[in-house]
Amino acid sequence: MRTATQRAALSAAIGSLALLTACANMTPQGQNTAVGAGAGAAIGAGLGVLIGDSSQAALIGAGIGTVVGSVVGYNWKTVKQDVEKSGASDLGIAVIEMPDGTLKVNIPSNVSFDTNKAVLKPELLPVLDSVARALSQHPELRAKAIGYTDSTGTDAINVPLSQRRAGAVTQYLAGQGVAADRLMAEGRGAANPVGDNGTAQGRALNRRVELFLYAVK
Repeated sequence: MRTATQRAALSAAIGSLALLTACANMTPQGQNTAVGAGAGAAIGAGLGVLIGDSSQAALIGAGIGTVVGSVVGYNWKTVKQDVEKSGASDLGIAVIEMPDGTLKVNIPSNVSFDTNKAVLKPELLPVLDSVARALSQHPELRAKAIGYTDSTGTDAINVPLSQRRAGAVTQYLAGQGVAADRLMAEGRGAANPVGDNGTAQGRALNRRVELFLYAVK
């Protein structure tokens, strides 16, 4: 039998999936707006899975707000401004405060990796440097990178590729002095599309790395 927390998180996830489906037909700007307003709750409802906390994180993801526990609310203003000033906006990298209390840095494929590669492009490095500074200056922060591909190809190809890309992001952060135990990486292949895989534009949107920052006590 599901607990009340699990039921709340499941309910939020189901509702958010419909919103994510609607986002598939939006422009990139519209998608960023929708995600910032609540489409990201689909990830938020699964934040317990994302960061390995199936209790307090799930409550945040379900929209209950800041709770006492391992995950806490955070004032992202300074961190967000620093990342944005690093050139994120010019590169089309959206920096979004999510309903679950995390800060999401959405890194599109055109500024992150070449096709079928997992080597970071030079233009992305100043943005990652700003993230590394934030993590160094704020020891209560943690980060998780989640890599995604479009639906072209099989899971046997896409999942490892997305894992390598997420890993390249966290490895770079570690190389800038962030302790490895504060970083996580995961590849989810073609899961959770934000664009229509039936179009070139949609596939480009789906090829991305989502870098989540969150605070713990």
